[in-house]
Amino acid sequence: MKSIVKSDLTAVILSGGQATRMNHQDKGLILFNNKPLISYVVDIIHQDVHTILVSANRNLDAYQKFGEVITDNLPGFQGPLVGILSALIKVKTKYLLVVPCDGPFINQSLVARLLENMQQPDVSICVATQGQKMHPTFSLISANLKDNLSKFLAQGNRKMGMWFKSNHAQEVDFSDQVDLFINLNSPEDFKTCFIQKLIK
Repeated sequence: MKSIVKSDLTAVILSGGQATRMNHQDKGLILFNNKPLISYVVDIIHQDVHTILVSANRNLDAYQKFGEVITDNLPGFQGPLVGILSALIKVKTKYLLVVPCDGPFINQSLVARLLENMQQPDVSICVATQGQKMHPTFSLISANLKDNLSKFLAQGNRKMGMWFKSNHAQEVDFSDQVDLFINLNSPEDFKTCFIQKLIK
């Protein structure tokens, strides 16, 4: 089995989307219970990784406090894979942990399980799943897939699931973590999650 330590890990927090369902507000900076959404993610992952990158395409100065900001190498908000490629080009570690900026209920089990599965021989991508549903923005990727992803994008492909499956991603089940994949994509999501938090 491979041995993976903290110095082998860089995280990228995906914050570069257009957030059309949030009236184009920058989701990572929206306050949830008086804290920016991205801060919930940073609080969980910072102790497990060597470096945190923030993939963003606007409000770059505001994101600096959460990590080293990187921007997409391709123009026009072309999707998460472009942000991941920018991170893979930047990283000096062996592995890249990918997480979204709008997941305030991320917990320690995410990193622990992805790492455990990545240590198996011949595994280069681990991706979180919940039953039959893949959650590719919660994943761990070997940095040596940089050229592979670059070619995939150069062919005009943008679907995360397609790229993960083409590289035989190891699926990691989180069906026991009901809240882990709750992301806040609309004003209604914020209201619902805030009410649920009050009830709990």
